[in-house]
Amino acid sequence: MKTIDDVKQFWESNPLWQGESRFEAGTRPFFEEHRAVIVEDCFAGSMDERLFPSEPERQRVLDLGCGIGFWTVEFGLRGYREVTAADLTERAVELTRVRCALYNVHAAAVRADAEHLPFGDNSFTHVNCQGVIHHTPAPGVAIAEIARVLEPGGTASVSVYYRNLPLRLWPVLRPLGGLALRAGAALRGRRREGIFALHDADEIVRTYDGADNPIGIALTRDEFRQLLQPHFEIVDMFLHFFPARTLPVRIPRRLHAFLDRVCGFMIYASLRRR
Repeated sequence: MKTIDDVKQFWESNPLWQGESRFEAGTRPFFEEHRAVIVEDCFAGSMDERLFPSEPERQRVLDLGCGIGFWTVEFGLRGYREVTAADLTERAVELTRVRCALYNVHAAAVRADAEHLPFGDNSFTHVNCQGVIHHTPAPGVAIAEIARVLEPGGTASVSVYYRNLPLRLWPVLRPLGGLALRAGAALRGRRREGIFALHDADEIVRTYDGADNPIGIALTRDEFRQLLQPHFEIVDMFLHFFPARTLPVRIPRRLHAFLDRVCGFMIYASLRRR
């Protein structure tokens, strides 16, 4: 059974985008490259504004699991009143501070465990938590903590890996994975180059963030709802993230946008605290 210490140790040594980037971690080209890939790969070329709450001038935002500060800077550049970034690892906090300084964004950045947040009840009006709780030993505890630190009626945007059609059909599709590998499909860095040859869909999900990643799970839509409903009204659910950069050939933007919308590997929930 993997623990939060195992998770921390992995991400401390393997911060987001390090090992895949052509540039030194913490430099402006490193962050620019990371943003370009997020926008292109996660959102098929266009940011989804549903992920940003209205009235930025009144929002106190917690960016939970901030990684290397992508969302923290996006909120800051959009003029949100108050932004706090939090992550399990010291390295992520350090890189987030560097990124904020480079882009002249003012945000607090602190180390925090999503399952035991160091904030008081009702501290924030909005929590942004993208691609985080599927790496925690107890996702339900993290969701309860997100609700606790939100004021009544506060909002949240939470995403996790989604058990989409390709993952559900992987026993049938796996031979195509072998063909894709031979054609040049790959995911660079973190010993993930052979990911399409894996037999088990759960191993594909875990390995996506690195061969040594201790925890990585994908949820069905119903499993995600069951996790959220004790604490939140679910306002909307939608898919994104079709990692076209792993493919051996460049696909047309319209096809990428279609696959992102109907076959995304991440499921996003827009939430309101009960």
